[in-house]
Amino acid sequence: MATKTVKVGSTVGLHARPATIIADAAGEYDEEVVLTRVGDDEDDETDAASSLMIMAMGAEFGDEVTVTSDNAEAVDKIAALIEQNLDAE
Repeated sequence: MATKTVKVGSTVGLHARPATIIADAAGEYDEEVVLTRVGDDEDDETDAASSLMIMAMGAEFGDEVTVTSDNAEAVDKIAALIEQNLDAE
């Protein structure tokens, strides 16, 4: 299982636009990709392929999010997206 913890780079957090970009990217992989906001209960896992669940997670700019999957490439890709300011594009 691959895991990486990164800080949210989008200035307004993981709202609709960043959540959709992340969910679309996670949906490209066969393996499940799970997000967990650091400080939340470990059972509060979020399916990275669901933009609605990502928004419900409530991650704001600077929050730490852990990305976990059996696919290390997926972890790297999703983690890199979370670190970016996806509102700037």
